[in-house]
This record gives sequence, structure tokens and C-alpha cells, in this order.
Amino acid sequence: MKPPFVQSTCPHDCPSTCALEVERLSEARIGKVRGAKANSYTAGVICAKVARYSERVHHPDRLSKPLRRVGEKGAGREAFEEISWDQALDEVAENLLQAEQRLGAETVWPYFYAGTMGLVQRDGIERLRHAKGYSRQYSTICHTLADAGWLAGHGVKRGLDPREMAQSDLIVIWGGNPVSTQVNVMTHVAKARKTRGAKLVVIDPYRTGTAEQADLHLAVKPGTDGALAAAAVNVMLAEGLADRTYMERQSDWDDELEAHFAQRTPEWASEITGLSVEEIVSFARLFGAHKKSFIRIGYGFSRSRNGAANLHAATCLSIVTGAWQYEGGGALYSNGGIFPIDATLIEGLDVLDPDVRIFDQSRLGPVLCNDPRDLGDGPPVTALFIQNTNPMVVCPESLKVRQGFERDDLFSCVHEQFMTETAAMADVVLPATTFLEHDDIYKGGGHTHLQIARPVIEPFAECRSNHQVICALANRLGAEHPGFEMSEWDLIDATLRASGLPSAQSVYDDRWLDCALDFETAHFSDGFGNDDKRFHFKPDWSAIGVDHADMPRMPGFMDSIDAAKSDRPFRLVAAPARTFLNTTFTETPGSLKREQRPTVLIHPEACKRLGISDGDKVRMGNELASITLHAETFDGLQHNVVVVESIWPNSAFEDGIGINALVSADPGPPRGGAVFHDTAVWIEIV
Repeated sequence: MKPPFVQSTCPHDCPSTCALEVERLSEARIGKVRGAKANSYTAGVICAKVARYSERVHHPDRLSKPLRRVGEKGAGREAFEEISWDQALDEVAENLLQAEQRLGAETVWPYFYAGTMGLVQRDGIERLRHAKGYSRQYSTICHTLADAGWLAGHGVKRGLDPREMAQSDLIVIWGGNPVSTQVNVMTHVAKARKTRGAKLVVIDPYRTGTAEQADLHLAVKPGTDGALAAAAVNVMLAEGLADRTYMERQSDWDDELEAHFAQRTPEWASEITGLSVEEIVSFARLFGAHKKSFIRIGYGFSRSRNGAANLHAATCLSIVTGAWQYEGGGALYSNGGIFPIDATLIEGLDVLDPDVRIFDQSRLGPVLCNDPRDLGDGPPVTALFIQNTNPMVVCPESLKVRQGFERDDLFSCVHEQFMTETAAMADVVLPATTFLEHDDIYKGGGHTHLQIARPVIEPFAECRSNHQVICALANRLGAEHPGFEMSEWDLIDATLRASGLPSAQSVYDDRWLDCALDFETAHFSDGFGNDDKRFHFKPDWSAIGVDHADMPRMPGFMDSIDAAKSDRPFRLVAAPARTFLNTTFTETPGSLKREQRPTVLIHPEACKRLGISDGDKVRMGNELASITLHAETFDGLQHNVVVVESIWPNSAFEDGIGINALVSADPGPPRGGAVFHDTAVWIEIV
């Protein structure tokens, strides 16, 4: 008899949250992983890295037992000794309690992010935080800037159903590379191209795998997308391609905006973006000629000091043409706001104290180095409990993060699947389950399905889930909340019932719950999410974030980026790689074989000017740090733009210093957010 395929859900930090079918070879081993054909979004297609998941879940380097560090920080597995779970949990609890007794509860900072997107296993750490009064976390690594830009115009975090893409005549992928990062998007693009002859436009600073498939690729300079968008509006207004009836009915359009866009000419934008006037005009005409145009907004171009303004400007195009009126017309950034989940029980929102201080997670380095801008009058962070993230590699200003972790007075516990660079700095390391070994509930920002996954196999060795560890620590710390007394499954079921949704068993039996909105609501026919029901070309940025003073009143180019200068003539894009996902999969053989080594893509003309040949070793740096990597000549970008794909471990670089050492921890306005793609650098041959 053939091994059965068991339903599951991909947990990784990706909007697709794919519906999976996993081959169960035994109670302890899996075989193939495939996409669920019956799911209308996943449609049987998943990325290669998840299809090879057996490489990861059965990797020989997975952590199997709790560990106590007895050697030097950062030395790796040999610096640890095995201990029992009771010993480990007792030691962690004792250190957290001692820290609290010395300096108060705010000296403890539970730190997490999106290593899993499951609500129970990802967000349960919040329940412990709130029950104990530990320092809060402002989660800014990924989507804060993009949220700000979208909400500024639309007022609510939702957009088109992605399945409508099949009904589109023009698809614009702006600031994303779904061939590498969200392959399902390309499935729906292919449907539209095959059945409707739809055109594909990609706006991205370099020729990605997605751009290679496009009818038109606009390789803008990083951080200049707002200028392109404003110039496109200028052309559509001038050439009669705007739906003025829709604009006047559904937005705050007025004479001031008319005059503003009249000045944002293609010639003006060409100077800023590096695109030709002809490219800008061609794009505007193409967009204006197709009412059923679908803009798929990516995260990439929002990760800049002007990222929120750029994203807001891009979304204006669908208002100008009235695209929202048509099936397949409009835009999608995220549908995260359509899921009516009451997170009180999971996150402990009923015991949250808003007076407890809150730290920006992207500023972990400055926080651990006792920057007064972050600590204020409060105590230093002397204890960390970390789940679902690898901040030694992921966080901006990673040299400062390392400096913070090296403090002798800092206790840290890391709950992980592998001995990451963060785990190697910890005092106690706890072995964690993968998504195939625990219960969880998932919502997908890139689609409309709510999913529940149950274990496919038994937990590896002594691995425990995030929920189990949180509850065990809560018991030792004297933290009280009903969520600590519930199983994962019961917590999911109670959350669904509190949200007015079907039971956990019902959703699981049906495989998913489609939460798609009706056409009129999804297309904002009954009004946008702002109080006046109109889209805002002129946002009230003060309602979006406190750091709003320099935000532009109207769409265009917000000149606030780390611009290229004579001493740092290149703009750096730290883009995702195809077979890594943040720092996940950097340990799997298939991914390592494809990605090979850290490489910087440089235009041939720039290489000629610097005397660099293919494969040469180069140094790249700025005022924060410098790193060593290899050069690859690449003509799919502008002369003063360079690209490094993936977040390689720091250890993969010759000097042990990775790409995020170059990235500033400055928060992007108006509400914070990491600026991973807003960095000017110099390059020299070694």
C-alpha cells in the first residue's frame, strides 16, 4: 500500500501560506511534499524549497536535546552540554526571575518573529509577556512600512482576491519577485496570460526571475518608485486615460492634486528614477489603456526610509483609472485584515498593560547596547527569551547585535530547530518542533483561506513546541492565564468559537475556510476604509504614525533615502534568494547547492571602472561596516545599483560579517519599519 498524503499548511514567512499534502512514510518520517490541488489559490503549486522539506525536518544537525552553554559564546555545538528538560526550564525560569527581582519585569524582553506564521506557536509568547509585564515588542522587521503606505490611502488592510488575477488584462508586480518568493502568484499570472493575453509589467531595481518573464521591466533606482508612480498619473491625466468620474466619487481628488501632478512630468521622474522618458510614458499608457489592471504590491520597495510614501503613491494608479470597478482590477498588498480572529486568548490581550515599555524589534542592537534613545529612563535588557527568529543574522546593524549578545550580564534562552548563530550565543538552547510536529492555525495575507494543521509525524527526539515551552515556563514563573492551561488544539478551538467561526474540527475536516469578501466589499464599491469612505491621495499621516512631520502631503518622490554619493556611489538592494527564506533553508543541501556563496551583482560598466572581473573577491562597505564577498557581472540593473541575494549566515562570509551589518537600524517613518533596501555603499577589489 502506498504511503498516505496528509494535509498540512506551510508555516514559513511568506504570504502564500500554501495548502500542503505531505507523504507520511512512518510515524517519524516524511517523503514528498506537494501543493494541494483542491485549494484554489495554492492550486497544486509550491516552491522547490518546501517541496524538499524532508531535507530540513530530517536534517542530521537538528537540535534534539536541551543544552546548557559551558564554553565561549558563538563557538557552536561544542560549547554546550546536554541537560534534561526540567533542568533547562528550571534554569531559564530562575534566571528570568532573578533578573526581574534585580531590575523589575521590564528588564526581560521576550523576542520573536515569523519563523512560523502559525498563530498559536508564533504569538503565544505574547501571552507570557503580558501576563508577566515583560517589555513589549513592536514588530517592525517585515511589513510595518508597507502597512503604513497601504493604510494611508485605503484605510483598511485588505485588497483584491488574488484569484481575480486570472480575469486581469494587465498585471503589475511592483517591488516583488514571486518567482523566488511567492510562486503561486505566477500560477495566476500564467492563467491570465494564457486565457486573456494579459500583459505583465515588473517594477524592480534588477532583472529578477520574475522580470525575465515580463513584457515590460522597469529597473528603477531603489527608493524612487514614488516618482515613477506620480509621473504615470501625470501622463494618464494629460492623455485622457483617467476615470475622473470615479476619482471624484471615490477619492479626495481636488484642484490642488490636479496642479500637483501636472508638475510631476516624465522628464522630472526620469532624472530621479534613472528610467528613460519613453519607458515611463509607455508604462503609463499601458496602464491607462487597461481598466482591468491588477497591481500586486510586494514588500521590497517599502523597505526604505521613504517606503511608506512609495507604496502609497503606487496604489494611486488604480484609483486614477477606476480599475477597482472591474473584476480583475485594483490592487493587493495583503488580505491580513479580512480574517475575523479574536486573538485575546492566544496573545493574552486581556492582561496587556499599555504602560509597559515597548521596544522596536529592528533596533535590537541599539537596545542591547543600552542606547538611551531606546531605553529612556528604564532598565537595561538583561534577559532575553527568543523564539521563531535568528536576530544575530536578520537584524539591522548586526555588528551591534553581536556586541549586545556578547555582554557578560545578559542571559538568553533560544528555542530553536538548529544551532543558529543566535542559538550559539545563548546560555540555554531548547530544541523546537517543526510545523509537521504540532497543531496550529494559519491565515494567509496573500490569499483568503484560514487553515488548521495537525501533526503529520511525531516530534523529533526531545523537541517540544513553542506552546508547550511557554506553558511550562509560565507555570514556573507564576504567570496566570487560561491559555496556559489549554492544549494547542483546545486553544485553537476556543479562539475560533470566540471569533464566531466554525469549530477547529470543522475547519480541519473541510481543509480550509475561505474568508473571501463579496465583490462590492472587496472592491471598495461601498467605500474605502477611511471615515469619509474615500481613498486618500492626501493622507493624514499623523493618523498612521507619530513620526509624520516629514511625510509628503501628496504622492511623489520623498527625498529622504541614503542616497549614493561620491564616497558611497552604489545603492544596495539586499534581496531574497530563490532557495533561502530569510535565514531558513540555509542549512539544507539543495538550497546550498543552488546558492553556492555570497555574491554581489554589479553592472559590467561599473566592474570595468573598478577593475573587477567575474568571480573577483571584493569588499563592500559604508560607515557601519564592510564585508567581503565575490563579484558577478550582471547587466540587469542600473550602473550605480548593486544586489546581494539572500540572508546568508554571517559565517558564510570570509570575515564572519554578513550583509545586515551594512543596514541601518534607523526606523522608517511614519511608524517605524526596517530599511533593508535603503543603503549606500562603496566597493573595491581585494
